Parts: sequence; C-alpha cells; structure tokens
Amino acid sequence: MTITYTFANQKGGVGKTTTAINLAANLAVRGKRVLLVDIDPQANATSSLGVDKAAPIYSIYHALVDGVPIDQIVMLTKRLHLDLVPSAPTLAGAEVELVGEEKREHRLANALAPLAERYDYIFVDSPPSLGLLTINALVAANAVIIPIQCEYLALEGLSQLINTIQLAQQSLNPRLRIAGMAMTMYDSRTHLALQVVEEVAKHFPELIFHTVIPRSVRIAEAPSYGEPLVSFDPKSRGAQAYEELTKELLAREATSRTEDGRRKTEQFHPSSVVRPSSGS
Repeated sequence: MTITYTFANQKGGVGKTTTAINLAANLAVRGKRVLLVDIDPQANATSSLGVDKAAPIYSIYHALVDGVPIDQIVMLTKRLHLDLVPSAPTLAGAEVELVGEEKREHRLANALAPLAERYDYIFVDSPPSLGLLTINALVAANAVIIPIQCEYLALEGLSQLINTIQLAQQSLNPRLRIAGMAMTMYDSRTHLALQVVEEVAKHFPELIFHTVIPRSVRIAEAPSYGEPLVSFDPKSRGAQAYEELTKELLAREATSRTEDGRRKTEQFHPSSVVRPSSGS
C-alpha cells in the first residue's frame, strides 16, 4: 500500500525541499519505490534532482489544469527506485485557473490515483504558502511532515498551519495526520537554536522527531550538483542526520500502523503555541 507524505510549511527557507529529497533518496537506497511530486512553482525539488525545470514537455501543471495523465509526466531520475513528477514556473498560475473548477481541492489526489500500487511512497513537496496547491497536497496525503527551522521565527504561523491541516482533515481528508515535525538548520553554537527545539518539544512531544538536522555547507551544496546527500557526501553530518531521520520515520510508521494510523492532532489548541524567547 502506498503511503503519501506531504511536506508543508508556509514559511519559506525552512529545509522543506531538502528534507523531502533526502528522505526520498534514503528510502530509495533501501529498495523502496519512491515518487517525488514537486508542486512548488519554484521547482526547487525538480532542479535539486538534476532536472532542468524548462526541459520536461509536461509538468504537474498539465496534470492539474489540463488533465494530462500522470503516466506521461513521471520521469526517471539518476537514482534507482526514485522517480519524479516535475514542476515548472507555469504552475504559478494554476491557483487562478482552478479557482472556479469543481472539486479543485482534489485535482492532485485524482491525478495520483493511478499510481497507487506502483510506489511504496509518494512524497509531495508543497509551496511555501497555504493556498490551493498546498490544500491539494494535504488532500492527496496520508500524513504531513512539517520541517521547522531552528531560528527565532520558526513558530511564527505554526498555529495557522496546524489549523489548516485540521480543517483539511475535518472537511476534505479524514485520514490525514501529522507524521512529525522535523527540526532543521540547527546551529549548536547558538542558545536560541536549542530554545526553539525545546519549545517545539514542549508543545508537541509526540510529534517532534528526535533527530535534528544540522546547518551544514554540504547540505546547501548538494542541490547545485543535482544530488541527494546519500550520493553527494554520504559521510557528512547532514547525510548521517537524514539517515537517522529516515530510520525514525520508518519506526513511526510501524508504530502508527498499530495505533490506528492517527496522531493526536485533535488535542492541539492553536493558542497553545508559544514563541521562543529572543535569547542569544
């Protein structure tokens, strides 16, 4: 059975695409069949896997807006077992073009339906917004992974994101759950980074991943070479951290199957989010 994860955070630059790519690549190395779906008009996931965003004839835009079959859009990547549905800048106009369409929130779910038995995992990299594209990603998913940057404004808007996820769960996708919150860009030299991690752990003890992704030059360099860390520099701190995060995700999957497949998102009250103090 395919498990679909959406990576979501309306704040940009939090490591969302990097986390999606590296988890996908680590699962592919394990022999899992993985599809990465890029629905961000910036197409960063597409270019980070070595694909020129202007090269594909079709992109996810054509599936969402024109109804082009997804089989005609899926691309092979350089990584065995890892395929890609590319994005393109034209996707920026999709929200306007779909606004009057019936069941517009289900376009992505319907497009991906024919692939249900082909992959073990489908990862959806959503744009840094809470617009129609992200709603489509939430409707298509079994679970959400929320990357959170270990900096002062990390919790800004987090309650709004959780509220959007809950609304999607209640009205559009009852199976949706939060798989976890991944702390990214951790700088051990700053006390603030530790404060942010502690704050998230305090309010979301069952959701925060124990693995923390460090701030790393190698993590930043890998996309420019079109490679995930597992092939770019497998011995780097970043690669090892994503390896541990992959193991933790798999362990949570096993647990969630025995716990009715649901996290306790309904027990969260958005007002309980507290912004970390501004210590140095």
